[in-house]
Amino acid sequence: MSQYQVPDTLLYTKDHEWARDEGDGVFAIGITDFAQDALGDITFVELPEIGRTLALGETFGVVESVKTFSDLYAPLSGEIVAVNQAVSDDATLINESPYESGWIVKVRASDPTEVAHLLSAAAYRDLMG
Repeated sequence: MSQYQVPDTLLYTKDHEWARDEGDGVFAIGITDFAQDALGDITFVELPEIGRTLALGETFGVVESVKTFSDLYAPLSGEIVAVNQAVSDDATLINESPYESGWIVKVRASDPTEVAHLLSAAAYRDLMG
């Protein structure tokens, strides 16, 4: 049994991002509990511009911690419709609440069929071992 939170209501990537369907084709995106723990104390988040169009798998930002930094990869293609300014002001929100107050961007998906490539919570748990 994993020590990490992996909510069943989210979809996941092999790169440890998560996506939550917010309705109307919009998905909130962040990093998983596993990723924030591996990074350690997060000190900075580089957020993209609202309105930027992402391709599936494209790098859209960086999370920096006291240990290292990690690129963020788009789990879905689409337009960034919101960024979480709160995590820019206080990056530790990602450590404290990776799935709620620690979300990073919201994307309006341009190809909803791409969600088929994302992992279920069970598949992500299996990936983590």
